[in-house]
This record gives sequence, structure tokens and C-alpha cells, in this order.
Amino acid sequence: MASLQTNLKEHRLNKGLSQAELAALVEVRRETIIRLEKGKYNPSLKLAYDLAHYFQLPIESLFWYD
Repeated sequence: MASLQTNLKEHRLNKGLSQAELAALVEVRRETIIRLEKGKYNPSLKLAYDLAHYFQLPIESLFWYD
């Protein structure tokens, strides 16, 4: 079974953001960002879009199946 992969942490750190700051920007809890970065949470389409929009990247640049 394919698992969802992400490089969200790398992009977040490149922007100099904490997990809490990024969570506030996309209106989710910090725990959601933690779980996303660890690959333990599949984002909703809206959350994936909001994160991609913030980083000005296509969704598939942040999330992909391996």
C-alpha cells in the first residue's frame, strides 16, 4: 500500500516558521502540523490546498504517494 509522503517540514523551516506559526496561518492546530510532518495524518483537500497556496507550490510538490 502506498503511503503519503511530504516535505512540509523542509518548506516550513526554509520560511523560518515554527509549527505553531504555520498552524495559525492555515487555521489548524499545531498537532495537525506535527502529525502531517511525521506522515501520520492525511490532510483534507482544503488543508493541502491551503498549505500549497501559502508556499506557492503545486500540491504534488508538498504531498505525494510513494
